[in-house]
Amino acid sequence: QRKNPFSTDHRLASRPAHTRRGDPTYGRPPEGSRTEQRGKDAHSHVGKEVEELCLIIRRTGEVGEDGHVSVTFGQLFETYVTISNKVVGILLRARKHGLVHFEGEMLWQGKDDDVVITLL
Repeated sequence: QRKNPFSTDHRLASRPAHTRRGDPTYGRPPEGSRTEQRGKDAHSHVGKEVEELCLIIRRTGEVGEDGHVSVTFGQLFETYVTISNKVVGILLRARKHGLVHFEGEMLWQGKDDDVVITLL
């Protein structure tokens, strides 16, 4: 529609045609758009869930000899699943941010119930 001479949609003409890799706006929604706001809201929501998960680990876990609080995945799953069904995804996000440590790439209910999750 941008190249259509009969188009009356002026919003299309004001946008840049393409962004290229390396451009600071590449892969990002336009500033001030509703899409940008939804992304910010989602990021904030996930951050709150990660904080809540860390609080639950601190509350239900036990302090080890190294001073870190640890809990098994099975115990954490049983406690946290009543709050959110996204416990594994939130754990992965917390590990990505350096807040928790556990062995393995992914945790599975039943199979990995004895895996120790340490709050850093």
